[in-house]
Amino acid sequence: MLRCLGVATFLRIFDMQNRWGFAIIILSVLILDQASKIAVSAQVGLGESVPVVPGLVHITLVRNTGMAFGLFSAHSIPYKPLLVTVLSIAALVAVAVYALGTPSHNQLSRSGLAFILGGAAGNIIDRIRLGYVTDFVDVFYRQAHWPAFNVADAAICAGVGLLLLDTLTHREPKEAMSQASARES
Repeated sequence: MLRCLGVATFLRIFDMQNRWGFAIIILSVLILDQASKIAVSAQVGLGESVPVVPGLVHITLVRNTGMAFGLFSAHSIPYKPLLVTVLSIAALVAVAVYALGTPSHNQLSRSGLAFILGGAAGNIIDRIRLGYVTDFVDVFYRQAHWPAFNVADAAICAGVGLLLLDTLTHREPKEAMSQASARES
């Protein structure tokens, strides 16, 4: 099933059984995220909207002072930038500790965690450097808008998707062996 999705090929390219493949994904996400934010910020004014697919996807530069998908952006909380940054760093550390404990043969989970870490690091860099996260992808249909997002957010969502896929397709070795022997009987 994974071969149909191209995931197996992807995992072989990045060889998630070693730390280099893990680091390559994290750095690739981080570089792509920061480069896209710099490029959009240089070309699009704050609040300006540039159609990519008219009526569906625009590039709209916004500043997210809240958490994921703009949660708490409208709230004025004392020390909010510091609080949000500290919470983000704590989440990054928790995911990193979990990733370090993930067995090297569990490639799908390790890939997902690498995407999450790269995305989280990209947004934390914005928070430390700017005091907010630069978002610019605006997806909508008529009056229904998805909160603006960026490459880091997309990588985090992709990472969560890989973790879910791993959970849905993962079999314990003993379980798989007992099913195979049951079929042979």
